[in-house]
Amino acid sequence: MHRLLLLWLALALSVSVSVAAAAPEEAAMTGLSHVAFPAPHRVASGRLQAGDIATLKRAGIRQVIDLSLDSETPGFDEAVAVRAAGIGYHNLPIRGAGDLTRARVAQFDRLLRDAGDQPTLVHCASSNRVGAMIALRAALIDDRSTEAALAEGRRWGLKSLEPAVRERLQAWSTSPEPRM
Repeated sequence: MHRLLLLWLALALSVSVSVAAAAPEEAAMTGLSHVAFPAPHRVASGRLQAGDIATLKRAGIRQVIDLSLDSETPGFDEAVAVRAAGIGYHNLPIRGAGDLTRARVAQFDRLLRDAGDQPTLVHCASSNRVGAMIALRAALIDDRSTEAALAEGRRWGLKSLEPAVRERLQAWSTSPEPRM
């Protein structure tokens, strides 16, 4: 009986250690611009610098979803640097309010779903576009109310795009096109 209890405790400890290892290490990323830890296995941030890539690797990030345009960082090829560090990289450029479309939300949702439980960083210049896409996804995919979706977006960095997000959610709620 005692041996069985020890075996069970050892198994439980090994499972908890492996689960804990899968989560991104928050303390290692506090120096990132506009960083937030809004959901398990997810990190939101602002623009990455070349020196941030090693930080992401040390923190256990496995995927990066970049909502920035390449032209926003002309002296830094983020895709090359991230991939060279062995981290998956996906770019879904969102210029601003004009790119907040149902099609882009569907693409964004696929990227997040494909990342699964892998520690994933989602970023743009200030995390504003990240928050906008999260809010739209919360409403269209998760069927959250406008206010709940906006609150979720704010947790991820939504700021100046909030009026545009609210406008789209109100327009989409009255359109004949079904939710995603």
